[in-house]
Amino acid sequence: MRYQKAMSSGHEDLIPPSPTEDDYVGQVTEAKPLPLLPEADPFELFETWLKAADESEANDPNAMALATVDADGLPDVRMVLLKDFDRDGFVFYTNTLSAKGQELAANPKAALLFHWKSLRRQVRIRGDVEPVTVAEADAYFATRARHSQIGAWASEQSQPLPERLALEKRVAEFGLKFGLGKVPRPPHWSGYRVNPQTIEFWRDRPFRLHERLVFQRAGTNWKTSRLFP
Repeated sequence: MRYQKAMSSGHEDLIPPSPTEDDYVGQVTEAKPLPLLPEADPFELFETWLKAADESEANDPNAMALATVDADGLPDVRMVLLKDFDRDGFVFYTNTLSAKGQELAANPKAALLFHWKSLRRQVRIRGDVEPVTVAEADAYFATRARHSQIGAWASEQSQPLPERLALEKRVAEFGLKFGLGKVPRPPHWSGYRVNPQTIEFWRDRPFRLHERLVFQRAGTNWKTSRLFP
């Protein structure tokens, strides 16, 4: 694809410039016309998009950005992995004593963002956060690789690490502690469920005229709206 030369401070080799008019015209000419996104059910649409991402993404189609805020109201964001979803919400697991765990304890609200580059699609989710049940956390922890289970015990997530050897030493110590026996779930390791209040589906369209469909919770139902790109 040909691009116009970017106006920058010497980083044009790193940041692609905007597509030209001809680039966009080519996209329009080659692409099949798309029907508008359906407004029936956000979870069915999400499942459809996640299945498509599973087939097209190079790795981790379930990767999502998780945004929280700290005690000063400063946003904090990191990538995590979606491990389950249903009509109650979207689930991920982590160390509850980590930065994200402490921020969610103080302010149990979060935003999620899925970006599937291969599909040129995004899903934005905002909502309240609640812990998963003990049974859910135990069941998921049991599916993790043994070394990952030991790592959950060894890593004091988000705490200062003086040197890599300190982490490797803790991994070895917990490995010896549990030996060949079952590794139990650490009490500080569990999951969270983001109960969505809004779900936005974003789809790339030529000339930056993207399609945006928003589902907003209204009691037990959803109301939909479309936004300017």
